Amino acid sequence: MDTIYRLGIDIGGTFTDALVMDHQGKVIAALKTPSIAAAPEQAIFNALDQLKASGVNIQEIDLFVHGTTLGVNTLIERNGGVTGLLVTKGFRDILEIRRLRLEDTTNLYGDKTDALVPRHRVKEVDERVIASGGILQPLNEEQLLKAVDELVEDGVTALAISFLHAYVNPAHEQLAEDLIRERYPQLFICRSSAIWPQQREFERTLATAMNAYVGERMGSYFLRLQEGIQAYGLKANLLSTMSNGGIMTAARAANEPVRTLLSGPASGVIAATHIAERAGIHQVITFDMGGTSVDVALIDKEPSYSSENKVGDFPVIIPAVDVTAIGAGGGSIAWLDSVGVLKVGPRSAGANPGPACYQRGGEEPTTTDAYLQLGILHADRFLGGQMRLYPELAERTLSNLGEKLGLNAEQTAQAILDVATANMYAQFSPLMARKGVDPRDFTLLAYGGAGPMHAFQMAREVGIDKVLIPPSPGTLCAMGCTVANLRNDFVHTLHKSTQTLESGELSSLFAELENQGRSWVDEEARGGVKLDNIYCLYNADMRYEGQAFDLEVTLTLEEIEDPKKAGIKFHTSYQNVFGISQPEAEVMFVSLRATIVGVLPTHNKVDSANLPFDESAAEERLITFDHVQQTAKVLKRRQIPSVDAPIPGPIIVEEYDTTIFIPPGYKVYRDGHGNVIGEVEA
Repeated sequence: MDTIYRLGIDIGGTFTDALVMDHQGKVIAALKTPSIAAAPEQAIFNALDQLKASGVNIQEIDLFVHGTTLGVNTLIERNGGVTGLLVTKGFRDILEIRRLRLEDTTNLYGDKTDALVPRHRVKEVDERVIASGGILQPLNEEQLLKAVDELVEDGVTALAISFLHAYVNPAHEQLAEDLIRERYPQLFICRSSAIWPQQREFERTLATAMNAYVGERMGSYFLRLQEGIQAYGLKANLLSTMSNGGIMTAARAANEPVRTLLSGPASGVIAATHIAERAGIHQVITFDMGGTSVDVALIDKEPSYSSENKVGDFPVIIPAVDVTAIGAGGGSIAWLDSVGVLKVGPRSAGANPGPACYQRGGEEPTTTDAYLQLGILHADRFLGGQMRLYPELAERTLSNLGEKLGLNAEQTAQAILDVATANMYAQFSPLMARKGVDPRDFTLLAYGGAGPMHAFQMAREVGIDKVLIPPSPGTLCAMGCTVANLRNDFVHTLHKSTQTLESGELSSLFAELENQGRSWVDEEARGGVKLDNIYCLYNADMRYEGQAFDLEVTLTLEEIEDPKKAGIKFHTSYQNVFGISQPEAEVMFVSLRATIVGVLPTHNKVDSANLPFDESAAEERLITFDHVQQTAKVLKRRQIPSVDAPIPGPIIVEEYDTTIFIPPGYKVYRDGHGNVIGEVEA
């Protein structure tokens, strides 16, 4: 039986977005409600109330996927559980030493990041597993339990276990976990061999410590959410989005929250990939501008992934959709530095108090106040008229800032937008250079509450000729929840060359990883999640023997069966990245990874946003942009013509969840899927 309704909810820093889609892919309802930092589940309940009021029968929802920033905010704000760490004797300072890299190579006085687990809560245990997996020294069980007793007495409620070489032989970690659970069943316990069994002691230990640090809070959140949705009569399976763009059950997410840290931005990229594929556009740069930041990602038919992402001050080794924050958001605050230079962000007004124009107590100007002052936002049409803005408050706070710059309110507003765009450009250009792409070859796909309002200014600065705004752009991350699949990554550290590999060893190891993945999918789907099919992707971290860095290479079954062919593919990849290769050198297989994907039933090809053209006359509004007063057409999406009759900017397209601003120099049309597409005028 097909899914009746799918509900996707994305909890952002400013707004919580909800989207309901039927089994044909038609959007039934989309809404935004203010996020509640102290009780994020309450924003979900508020969204369910609004959905019920709009006529959605929530009892017919049989798939509920949601993403939350609770885990990442817990790490950034350092308000997680009191966490202890057990390590092999001699490795107490593993979180302190890190990688001995300067965060800012131009600053000789930079502060070292405080370790997530303070040193006095790190306990050493006598045990030793060697790199081959053999046991050199048995686990000292008495010493282990004494160390845990001391940690519990110190107030520890969460415990991470990370022993040396546990990625190859987890026996000591498993024994330690069993002993501790028997004595302290109330502790939240996780071990590195279960979280991410890959060589790289610091990253593996840190991932385990992060999981323990946020686990207790995430677990209680999911419990409150599960109890709450049952009270609404919602019987759907509760699923959570993951950093790799996939989904998993909420129960597993509560035990492995480290896999969800970057799930919010990842959901948007998955939805953008879905939109771009339907539109027949293969090369896309996403531009997700919310209340706090702008996130960008590359899509070349498929999203790019990375195992070198960061959350706050901490690297995350677990693979995730490669998303980079490059600038300020709609709620980012404008301010003057010590020498009077205008800055925008990174501090944000958030949802409460929010921008000054929200009339919730905010007294500092934000980019949203700037857009309202310039006439691009309409005071009575924000969130479809459900939330009124106050232009007089925006003007007052902009004037106060402008006095210090010798500018009036309009000039200050334009300066804020210019500085925000310049900040984005300054980070965007070197990012694209590092990825080896020319952004002018790509389409900018904009979403988020503020993305469609600022995307054309960013495109103009960078030199991108084409911008795409999908239907319901302000809730696209919530849509990503409804179109994602079950997906997880499994890793095995190998460290062997093409010469030292045994016959069939590579095939055998990948088969073992795939079996782990298929078992995981079976467990996740056991709760009633229906799947169309299951497939597996294979890749390896490879390097030339003697090097200290790896390249990730995607492998086919043929290349896995013949490691020499895999080596040839590595030479080609190395040549493409560095412009040189060494075909005569020995190639090392450092780590093997298998990605399992359980595909949910696909939507029928029905375009919910392909509305008939509305020929009614456009409104007009006087705006100020680029320091010039000009008249802009004010339209609804259905009033935008097809590709055969594009119309020139300036144009303001007002929608419930966002406002699209097309400045002069661009012409805009609507394609057969309801996407608004703007192109540079010849």
